[in-house]
Amino acid sequence: MADGELDMKDLKRRMEGALKVLKEEFAGLRTGRASASLLEHVQVNAYGGKMPLNQVAAVTVPEPRLLSVQVWDQSLVSAVEKAIRESELGLNPQTQGNVIRVPIPELSAERRKEISRVAHQYAEKARVAVRNVRRDGMDALKKMEKDHTIGEDEARRLADEVQKLTDRFIKEIDELLEKKDAEIMQV
Repeated sequence: MADGELDMKDLKRRMEGALKVLKEEFAGLRTGRASASLLEHVQVNAYGGKMPLNQVAAVTVPEPRLLSVQVWDQSLVSAVEKAIRESELGLNPQTQGNVIRVPIPELSAERRKEISRVAHQYAEKARVAVRNVRRDGMDALKKMEKDHTIGEDEARRLADEVQKLTDRFIKEIDELLEKKDAEIMQV
């Protein structure tokens, strides 16, 4: 923000970042269907440190309720299996050579409600992030108005723009949540 200009592109970019994080978090929530992104956050003890699963294996979805994990280094098969088993996803991997089959069990009604609650928490976190970006924009506007770099009418017009941008992103977050919730709760 220079020369009395409110950087709307920066505000938009930051709000898009909150939305991107929400989409990534939603991708990791189990819905009863197999998805390669389900194992995205699994960390494997490999080569003396923790590594993301996707750096030691390829994850595919051969059937709607099955993940297949092709481990590239035979010596890491048991470490990958252990990492999947110990992740809090409630999965029970089965090893066949250097391929690990991960059946996706049906979700109980109680587990679906729990996952839905987590989805709502993720969405609220994204809403808060968007509102924080809005607050930063509004604070910058107030400062510019106080410093007389913009007039009252211009400040009001830009404040409306910031609010419209915020409303658009909050609506998108709510729509994503509604879609994810329906996916989670569908039997």
